[in-house]
Amino acid sequence: MPAYRFEALDAKGKAANGLLEADNAKAARAQLRSRELVPLAVTPVTAATTDGTAPKFTRRVFSAGARAVWTRQLAGLVGSGLPLERALTALADESETDRQRELVAHLKSEVNAGSSFARALATAPREFDDVYRAVVAAGEQSGALGPVLERLADDQEQQQALRSKVLGAMLYPAIVSLVAMVIVVILVTWVVPQIAGAFTSSKRALPALTVAMLGISAFVRQWGWAVALLAVGAAVAFTLARRTEAFRERSDAAMLRLPLFGRLARGYNAARFGGTLAMLASAGVPILKALQAAAETLSNRAMRKDALDALAQVREGAPLASALAAKKRFPGLLSMFARLGEQTGQLPLMLQRASNQLSAEVQRRAMGAATILEPLLIVGMGVVVVLIMLSVLLPIIQLNTWVK
Repeated sequence: MPAYRFEALDAKGKAANGLLEADNAKAARAQLRSRELVPLAVTPVTAATTDGTAPKFTRRVFSAGARAVWTRQLAGLVGSGLPLERALTALADESETDRQRELVAHLKSEVNAGSSFARALATAPREFDDVYRAVVAAGEQSGALGPVLERLADDQEQQQALRSKVLGAMLYPAIVSLVAMVIVVILVTWVVPQIAGAFTSSKRALPALTVAMLGISAFVRQWGWAVALLAVGAAVAFTLARRTEAFRERSDAAMLRLPLFGRLARGYNAARFGGTLAMLASAGVPILKALQAAAETLSNRAMRKDALDALAQVREGAPLASALAAKKRFPGLLSMFARLGEQTGQLPLMLQRASNQLSAEVQRRAMGAATILEPLLIVGMGVVVVLIMLSVLLPIIQLNTWVK
Protein backbone atom coordinates (compact mmCIF):
# COMPACT_ATOMS: atom_id res chain seq x y z
CA MET A 1 0.00 0.00 0.00
CA PRO A 2 1.49 3.39 -0.95
CA ALA A 3 2.59 5.83 1.73
CA TYR A 4 1.58 9.48 1.80
CA ARG A 5 2.99 12.45 3.65
CA PHE A 6 0.35 14.86 4.89
CA GLU A 7 -0.04 18.34 6.34
CA ALA A 8 -3.30 19.11 8.09
CA LEU A 9 -5.02 21.21 10.76
CA ASP A 10 -6.89 19.87 13.76
CA ALA A 11 -10.11 21.27 15.25
CA LYS A 12 -8.14 23.89 17.23
CA GLY A 13 -6.22 25.07 14.16
CA LYS A 14 -2.97 23.41 15.21
CA ALA A 15 -0.78 22.10 12.42
CA ALA A 16 -0.20 18.37 12.16
CA ASN A 17 1.94 16.37 9.77
CA GLY A 18 3.15 12.82 9.35
CA LEU A 19 2.84 9.67 7.24
CA LEU A 20 -0.07 7.35 6.52
CA GLU A 21 -0.83 4.47 4.17
CA ALA A 22 -3.74 4.51 1.74
CA ASP A 23 -4.71 3.14 -1.65
CA ASN A 24 -4.66 6.61 -3.21
CA ALA A 25 -4.56 10.30 -2.30
CA LYS A 26 -8.35 10.51 -2.04
CA ALA A 27 -8.41 7.66 0.47
CA ALA A 28 -5.61 9.37 2.41
CA ARG A 29 -7.67 12.57 2.69
CA ALA A 30 -10.66 10.52 3.83
CA GLN A 31 -8.54 9.00 6.59
CA LEU A 32 -7.50 12.46 7.73
CA ARG A 33 -11.10 13.66 7.83
CA SER A 34 -12.05 10.59 9.86
CA ARG A 35 -9.45 11.73 12.40
CA GLU A 36 -11.10 15.17 12.47
CA LEU A 37 -8.22 16.72 10.58
CA VAL A 38 -8.51 19.17 7.70
CA PRO A 39 -6.02 18.08 4.97
CA LEU A 40 -3.88 20.83 3.51
CA ALA A 41 -1.46 18.76 1.44
CA VAL A 42 -1.20 15.04 0.70
CA THR A 43 1.81 13.93 -1.34
CA PRO A 44 3.02 10.41 -2.13
CA VAL A 45 6.28 9.32 -0.55
CA THR A 46 8.49 8.46 -3.50
CA ALA A 47 12.19 8.50 -4.17
CA ALA A 48 11.87 9.46 -7.80
CA THR A 49 10.63 12.39 -9.78
CA THR A 50 7.89 12.21 -12.38
CA ASP A 51 10.27 10.86 -15.00
CA GLY A 52 11.39 8.07 -12.66
CA THR A 53 15.08 8.81 -12.98
CA ALA A 54 16.20 11.44 -10.47
CA PRO A 55 16.25 10.37 -6.83
CA LYS A 56 14.41 12.48 -4.29
CA PHE A 57 16.64 11.56 -1.36
CA THR A 58 19.57 13.69 -2.49
CA ARG A 59 20.81 14.29 1.07
CA ARG A 60 22.05 11.51 3.30
CA VAL A 61 19.41 10.11 5.66
CA PHE A 62 21.51 7.47 7.43
CA SER A 63 25.02 7.91 8.72
CA ALA A 64 27.35 4.94 8.34
CA GLY A 65 26.74 3.87 11.94
CA ALA A 66 22.98 4.40 11.74
CA ARG A 67 22.76 2.35 8.54
CA ALA A 68 24.62 -0.52 10.19
CA VAL A 69 22.20 -0.43 13.14
CA TRP A 70 19.21 -0.27 10.79
CA THR A 71 20.53 -3.23 8.80
CA ARG A 72 21.02 -5.21 12.03
CA GLN A 73 17.45 -4.46 13.12
CA LEU A 74 16.05 -5.45 9.73
CA ALA A 75 18.11 -8.65 9.75
CA GLY A 76 16.77 -9.56 13.17
CA LEU A 77 13.16 -9.01 12.15
CA VAL A 78 13.46 -10.87 8.83
CA GLY A 79 15.51 -13.65 10.41
CA SER A 80 12.81 -14.23 13.03
CA GLY A 81 10.33 -15.05 10.27
CA LEU A 82 8.60 -11.68 9.94
CA PRO A 83 7.63 -10.81 6.35
CA LEU A 84 9.70 -8.04 4.80
CA GLU A 85 6.71 -5.67 4.53
CA ARG A 86 5.88 -6.01 8.23
CA ALA A 87 9.54 -5.65 9.16
CA LEU A 88 9.75 -2.39 7.22
CA THR A 89 6.53 -1.19 8.85
CA ALA A 90 8.00 -1.84 12.30
CA LEU A 91 11.21 -0.01 11.40
CA ALA A 92 9.26 2.94 10.00
CA ASP A 93 7.31 3.23 13.25
CA GLU A 94 10.55 3.19 15.26
CA SER A 95 12.45 5.65 13.05
CA GLU A 96 14.21 8.42 14.93
CA THR A 97 13.67 11.18 12.35
CA ASP A 98 10.99 12.07 9.84
CA ARG A 99 13.39 11.62 6.94
CA GLN A 100 14.24 8.09 8.07
CA ARG A 101 10.55 7.33 8.48
CA GLU A 102 9.86 8.71 5.03
CA LEU A 103 12.65 6.67 3.44
CA VAL A 104 11.59 3.40 5.08
CA ALA A 105 7.94 4.07 4.19
CA HIS A 106 9.00 4.59 0.58
CA LEU A 107 10.93 1.31 0.56
CA LYS A 108 7.85 -0.46 1.90
CA SER A 109 5.60 1.10 -0.75
CA GLU A 110 8.01 -0.01 -3.48
CA VAL A 111 8.05 -3.58 -2.13
CA ASN A 112 4.26 -3.59 -1.85
CA ALA A 113 4.04 -2.43 -5.45
CA GLY A 114 5.86 -5.56 -6.56
CA SER A 115 9.49 -4.45 -6.70
CA SER A 116 12.23 -6.57 -5.21
CA PHE A 117 13.89 -5.21 -2.10
CA ALA A 118 17.16 -4.65 -3.98
CA ARG A 119 15.34 -2.66 -6.66
CA ALA A 120 13.58 -0.63 -3.97
CA LEU A 121 16.97 0.14 -2.40
CA ALA A 122 18.24 1.31 -5.81
CA THR A 123 15.81 4.26 -5.65
CA ALA A 124 17.97 5.70 -2.83
CA PRO A 125 21.52 5.20 -4.17
CA ARG A 126 23.09 7.67 -1.73
CA GLU A 127 21.94 5.52 1.18
CA PHE A 128 22.53 2.05 -0.25
CA ASP A 129 25.55 1.64 -2.52
CA ASP A 130 26.17 -0.99 -5.19
CA VAL A 131 27.73 -3.44 -2.72
CA TYR A 132 24.78 -3.19 -0.35
CA ARG A 133 22.27 -3.76 -3.14
CA ALA A 134 24.26 -6.63 -4.67
CA VAL A 135 24.34 -8.48 -1.35
CA VAL A 136 20.60 -7.94 -0.82
CA ALA A 137 19.83 -9.10 -4.36
CA ALA A 138 21.89 -12.26 -3.80
CA GLY A 139 20.04 -12.89 -0.54
CA GLU A 140 16.67 -12.54 -2.23
CA GLN A 141 17.67 -14.87 -5.06
CA SER A 142 18.94 -17.52 -2.65
CA GLY A 143 15.95 -17.21 -0.31
CA ALA A 144 18.22 -16.47 2.66
CA LEU A 145 17.68 -12.73 3.05
CA GLY A 146 17.87 -12.83 6.86
CA PRO A 147 21.33 -14.46 7.15
CA VAL A 148 22.65 -12.31 4.29
CA LEU A 149 21.47 -9.15 6.04
CA GLU A 150 23.18 -10.36 9.24
CA ARG A 151 26.43 -10.81 7.31
CA LEU A 152 25.97 -7.39 5.73
CA ALA A 153 25.45 -5.79 9.15
CA ASP A 154 28.58 -7.55 10.47
CA ASP A 155 30.63 -6.22 7.56
CA GLN A 156 29.37 -2.66 8.01
CA GLU A 157 30.08 -2.73 11.75
CA GLN A 158 33.59 -4.10 11.17
CA GLN A 159 34.37 -1.41 8.61
CA GLN A 160 32.97 1.28 10.90
CA ALA A 161 35.02 -0.03 13.84
CA LEU A 162 38.21 -0.09 11.76
CA ARG A 163 37.63 3.44 10.49
CA SER A 164 36.86 4.72 13.99
CA LYS A 165 39.97 3.15 15.51
CA VAL A 166 42.27 4.52 12.81
CA LEU A 167 40.77 8.00 13.04
CA GLY A 168 40.83 7.87 16.83
CA ALA A 169 44.50 6.93 16.85
CA MET A 170 45.36 9.87 14.59
CA LEU A 171 43.04 12.37 16.26
CA TYR A 172 45.15 13.07 19.36
CA PRO A 173 48.38 13.84 17.45
CA ALA A 174 46.40 16.11 15.12
CA ILE A 175 44.89 18.03 18.04
CA VAL A 176 48.27 18.36 19.76
CA SER A 177 49.84 19.65 16.54
CA LEU A 178 47.07 22.21 16.05
CA VAL A 179 47.28 23.46 19.65
CA ALA A 180 51.07 23.66 19.41
CA MET A 181 50.89 25.76 16.24
CA VAL A 182 48.37 28.16 17.82
CA ILE A 183 50.50 28.57 20.96
CA VAL A 184 53.68 29.15 18.98
CA VAL A 185 51.99 31.74 16.75
CA ILE A 186 50.65 33.62 19.79
CA LEU A 187 54.02 33.58 21.52
CA VAL A 188 55.91 34.66 18.42
CA THR A 189 53.52 37.39 17.28
CA TRP A 190 52.53 38.89 20.63
CA VAL A 191 54.54 37.75 23.66
CA VAL A 192 58.04 37.99 22.19
CA PRO A 193 57.64 41.50 20.71
CA GLN A 194 56.01 42.80 23.91
CA ILE A 195 58.79 41.64 26.22
CA ALA A 196 61.95 41.38 24.15
CA GLY A 197 61.10 44.54 22.22
CA ALA A 198 61.64 46.57 25.40
CA PHE A 199 65.36 45.84 25.15
CA THR A 200 65.80 46.89 21.54
CA SER A 201 66.27 50.54 22.53
CA SER A 202 69.43 49.60 24.40
CA LYS A 203 72.71 50.22 22.60
CA ARG A 204 74.03 46.88 23.75
CA ALA A 205 73.78 43.89 21.48
CA LEU A 206 70.99 41.45 22.20
CA PRO A 207 71.63 37.69 22.38
CA ALA A 208 71.65 35.93 19.03
CA LEU A 209 68.62 33.82 19.97
CA THR A 210 66.60 36.93 20.83
CA VAL A 211 67.60 38.63 17.60
CA ALA A 212 66.61 35.56 15.59
CA MET A 213 63.27 35.28 17.40
CA LEU A 214 62.53 38.97 16.86
CA GLY A 215 63.29 38.50 13.18
CA ILE A 216 60.91 35.56 12.98
CA SER A 217 58.30 37.56 14.87
CA ALA A 218 58.63 40.48 12.46
CA PHE A 219 58.33 38.18 9.46
CA VAL A 220 55.23 36.43 10.85
CA ARG A 221 53.55 39.73 11.72
CA GLN A 222 54.32 41.26 8.33
CA TRP A 223 53.98 38.29 6.01
CA GLY A 224 52.01 35.76 8.05
CA TRP A 225 48.80 36.61 6.24
CA ALA A 226 50.51 35.98 2.90
CA VAL A 227 51.85 32.63 4.05
CA ALA A 228 48.42 31.63 5.37
CA LEU A 229 46.76 32.77 2.13
CA LEU A 230 49.32 30.82 0.10
CA ALA A 231 48.70 27.70 2.18
CA VAL A 232 44.92 28.01 1.77
CA GLY A 233 45.33 28.59 -1.96
CA ALA A 234 47.58 25.55 -2.29
CA ALA A 235 45.06 23.44 -0.38
CA VAL A 236 42.19 24.64 -2.59
CA ALA A 237 44.22 24.06 -5.75
CA PHE A 238 45.15 20.57 -4.58
CA THR A 239 41.51 19.78 -3.77
CA LEU A 240 40.36 21.00 -7.19
CA ALA A 241 43.12 19.07 -8.93
CA ARG A 242 42.09 15.86 -7.17
CA ARG A 243 38.72 16.11 -8.88
CA THR A 244 40.44 15.02 -12.07
CA GLU A 245 40.82 11.26 -12.20
CA ALA A 246 44.40 11.26 -13.55
CA PHE A 247 45.77 13.61 -10.86
CA ARG A 248 43.92 11.81 -8.08
CA GLU A 249 45.32 8.48 -9.20
CA ARG A 250 48.86 9.88 -9.23
CA SER A 251 48.47 11.56 -5.83
CA ASP A 252 46.97 8.39 -4.32
CA ALA A 253 49.86 6.36 -5.74
CA ALA A 254 52.32 8.83 -4.22
CA MET A 255 50.58 8.57 -0.85
CA LEU A 256 51.05 4.79 -0.88
CA ARG A 257 54.82 5.36 -1.05
CA LEU A 258 54.91 7.38 2.18
CA PRO A 259 56.78 5.62 5.02
CA LEU A 260 53.96 5.45 7.59
CA PHE A 261 50.68 6.61 6.11
CA GLY A 262 51.32 4.69 2.91
CA ARG A 263 51.37 1.35 4.73
CA LEU A 264 48.28 2.31 6.69
CA ALA A 265 46.44 3.25 3.48
CA ARG A 266 47.50 0.02 1.75
CA GLY A 267 46.39 -2.11 4.69
CA TYR A 268 43.10 -0.27 5.18
CA ASN A 269 42.08 -0.48 1.51
CA ALA A 270 43.21 -4.11 1.18
CA ALA A 271 41.24 -5.07 4.31
CA ARG A 272 38.13 -3.38 2.97
CA PHE A 273 38.57 -4.97 -0.47
CA GLY A 274 39.08 -8.47 0.97
CA GLY A 275 36.17 -8.17 3.41
CA THR A 276 33.77 -6.90 0.76
CA LEU A 277 34.84 -9.57 -1.73
CA ALA A 278 34.43 -12.29 0.93
CA MET A 279 30.95 -11.06 1.85
CA LEU A 280 29.78 -10.89 -1.77
CA ALA A 281 31.24 -14.29 -2.66
CA SER A 282 29.69 -15.96 0.40
CA ALA A 283 26.31 -14.41 -0.52
CA GLY A 284 26.47 -16.10 -3.92
CA VAL A 285 27.36 -13.09 -6.07
CA PRO A 286 29.31 -14.16 -9.20
CA ILE A 287 33.04 -13.57 -8.77
CA LEU A 288 33.33 -11.07 -11.64
CA LYS A 289 30.46 -8.97 -10.33
CA ALA A 290 31.83 -9.29 -6.79
CA LEU A 291 35.26 -8.09 -7.92
CA GLN A 292 33.71 -5.12 -9.72
CA ALA A 293 31.70 -4.10 -6.66
CA ALA A 294 34.60 -4.64 -4.25
CA ALA A 295 36.90 -2.53 -6.43
CA GLU A 296 34.42 0.35 -6.34
CA THR A 297 34.63 0.45 -2.53
CA LEU A 298 38.34 1.33 -2.60
CA SER A 299 38.94 4.99 -1.76
CA ASN A 300 42.51 4.89 -3.11
CA ARG A 301 42.27 5.35 -6.87
CA ALA A 302 45.62 3.68 -7.57
CA MET A 303 44.57 0.52 -5.75
CA ARG A 304 41.16 0.69 -7.42
CA LYS A 305 42.87 0.70 -10.81
CA ASP A 306 44.92 -2.34 -9.79
CA ALA A 307 41.77 -4.12 -8.63
CA LEU A 308 40.04 -3.41 -11.95
CA ASP A 309 43.14 -4.67 -13.80
CA ALA A 310 42.94 -7.85 -11.70
CA LEU A 311 39.28 -8.13 -12.67
CA ALA A 312 40.24 -7.99 -16.35
CA GLN A 313 42.79 -10.79 -15.83
CA VAL A 314 40.23 -12.96 -13.99
CA ARG A 315 37.73 -12.34 -16.80
CA GLU A 316 40.34 -13.69 -19.24
CA GLY A 317 40.72 -16.86 -17.18
CA ALA A 318 43.52 -16.09 -14.71
CA PRO A 319 43.14 -17.26 -11.08
CA LEU A 320 42.23 -14.58 -8.60
CA ALA A 321 45.35 -15.20 -6.52
CA SER A 322 47.65 -14.76 -9.51
CA ALA A 323 45.86 -11.59 -10.60
CA LEU A 324 46.20 -10.06 -7.11
CA ALA A 325 49.83 -11.22 -6.72
CA ALA A 326 50.75 -9.30 -9.88
CA LYS A 327 49.59 -6.07 -8.22
CA LYS A 328 52.32 -5.07 -5.78
CA ARG A 329 50.21 -2.40 -4.12
CA PHE A 330 48.07 -5.13 -2.58
CA PRO A 331 49.72 -6.87 0.41
CA GLY A 332 51.02 -10.35 -0.35
CA LEU A 333 48.89 -11.71 2.49
CA LEU A 334 45.74 -11.14 0.45
CA SER A 335 46.94 -13.08 -2.60
CA MET A 336 48.33 -15.86 -0.37
CA PHE A 337 44.97 -16.41 1.35
CA ALA A 338 43.18 -16.15 -1.99
CA ARG A 339 45.40 -18.95 -3.33
CA LEU A 340 44.62 -21.10 -0.28
CA GLY A 341 40.93 -20.42 -0.76
CA GLU A 342 41.01 -21.41 -4.41
CA GLN A 343 42.92 -24.59 -3.61
CA THR A 344 40.60 -25.63 -0.76
CA GLY A 345 37.33 -24.38 -2.27
CA GLN A 346 36.83 -21.98 0.66
CA LEU A 347 37.59 -18.67 -1.00
CA PRO A 348 35.12 -16.52 1.00
CA LEU A 349 36.38 -17.89 4.32
CA MET A 350 40.04 -17.34 3.43
CA LEU A 351 39.39 -13.85 2.10
CA GLN A 352 37.59 -12.96 5.32
CA ARG A 353 40.53 -14.27 7.36
CA ALA A 354 42.90 -12.17 5.28
CA SER A 355 40.70 -9.13 5.82
CA ASN A 356 40.62 -9.73 9.57
CA GLN A 357 44.40 -10.04 9.76
CA LEU A 358 44.93 -6.92 7.65
CA SER A 359 42.46 -4.99 9.82
CA ALA A 360 44.27 -6.06 12.97
CA GLU A 361 47.58 -5.05 11.42
CA VAL A 362 46.25 -1.63 10.46
CA GLN A 363 44.92 -1.06 13.97
CA ARG A 364 48.22 -2.15 15.50
CA ARG A 365 50.24 0.15 13.25
CA ALA A 366 47.90 3.07 13.82
CA MET A 367 48.05 2.68 17.59
CA GLY A 368 51.83 2.25 17.45
CA ALA A 369 52.23 5.36 15.32
CA ALA A 370 50.02 7.36 17.69
CA THR A 371 52.00 6.07 20.68
CA ILE A 372 55.24 7.27 19.11
CA LEU A 373 53.90 10.56 17.74
CA GLU A 374 52.31 11.73 20.99
CA PRO A 375 55.53 12.06 23.03
CA LEU A 376 57.47 13.32 20.02
CA LEU A 377 54.95 16.11 19.46
CA ILE A 378 54.94 17.01 23.14
CA VAL A 379 58.74 17.09 23.27
CA GLY A 380 58.91 19.10 20.05
CA MET A 381 56.37 21.60 21.37
CA GLY A 382 58.31 21.85 24.62
CA VAL A 383 61.58 22.54 22.79
CA VAL A 384 59.98 25.32 20.73
CA VAL A 385 58.38 26.93 23.81
CA VAL A 386 61.69 26.71 25.71
CA LEU A 387 63.52 28.44 22.85
CA ILE A 388 60.91 31.20 22.79
CA MET A 389 61.11 31.65 26.55
CA LEU A 390 64.93 31.73 26.43
CA SER A 391 64.78 34.44 23.77
CA VAL A 392 62.77 36.49 26.27
CA LEU A 393 64.75 35.62 29.40
CA LEU A 394 68.25 36.02 28.00
CA PRO A 395 67.97 39.84 27.66
CA ILE A 396 66.66 40.02 31.23
CA ILE A 397 69.58 37.97 32.50
CA GLN A 398 71.96 40.11 30.46
CA LEU A 399 70.40 43.27 31.91
CA ASN A 400 70.99 42.02 35.45
CA THR A 401 74.64 41.42 34.53
CA TRP A 402 74.93 44.98 33.22
CA VAL A 403 73.43 46.41 36.41
CA LYS A 404 75.87 44.51 38.61
